[in-house]
Amino acid sequence: MGDSLARWAVLGHDLPRVCRLGLATRGNSRLKVEDVEHAIGRGLNYLNWCGNPDALSQAVAALGAGRERVAVAAQFQARCRREAETEWKRFLRQLRTDYINALTLYYVESQAEWDALAAPGGVLDFLDERKREGALRLIGLTSHQRKLAAGWAGAGRLDMLMIRYNAAHRGAERDVFPVTAALGMPVVTFTGLRWKALLEPTPEAQPAFRPPTAAECYRFCLANPHVAVALAAPAIRSELDHALTLLDDWTLPSAEELQRLRAHGDRVRRHAAEFW
Repeated sequence: MGDSLARWAVLGHDLPRVCRLGLATRGNSRLKVEDVEHAIGRGLNYLNWCGNPDALSQAVAALGAGRERVAVAAQFQARCRREAETEWKRFLRQLRTDYINALTLYYVESQAEWDALAAPGGVLDFLDERKREGALRLIGLTSHQRKLAAGWAGAGRLDMLMIRYNAAHRGAERDVFPVTAALGMPVVTFTGLRWKALLEPTPEAQPAFRPPTAAECYRFCLANPHVAVALAAPAIRSELDHALTLLDDWTLPSAEELQRLRAHGDRVRRHAAEFW
């Protein structure tokens, strides 16, 4: 390992400084409330909620005065104002809060979707209103479409992007990071393990090859200075505990380790049954 990684990121002047390793939940997460509380206690204070009631939303709802020390982001699925009003009210109720730090429009994958969201009276207008009220701090967007997302980033309607990035999916280095860096826009990354494919050897690997651990995969993402936060999405406590080991060895990978991870990512890309 090399020098120390940057540990903290500033996403916006109205947000607390956040640990660059974030915690996300998915529909299949089996984390318990005490697991999320443990992660927060260890310093993970960027919490990305999937929008369905789960341990993360319950933990946030129970934070009380500690709410100000965490940044709560949520995936927003609404596609029209009526849906947005209903979803927004549900989020505030389930999180027991009167504000949300960041909302990312969930999986916007086409120009037609963006045009509808950005149209007069659309969802973005609704979110702009919540920002003016102080109930929402950042408006973001989640997408797999890197070039489209980079173009939308420059439209002046977004404060952040949430993009897939890992040792096998490195297209953001070319298509997204140069744009967001010029804009000073933070990027949060997901799928750091490539659905765990990066944790397994490929047919091309030498017999002595040791696949990277999950912590090493997250470290690869965090080694890129254009990544503000890399999300870990553990399904169970043991996976969470492993991800948290990164906090105890917060160092940059060496040039040789980065090259080894890139080479492994290239092999995963060649052999994955599905790659999008």
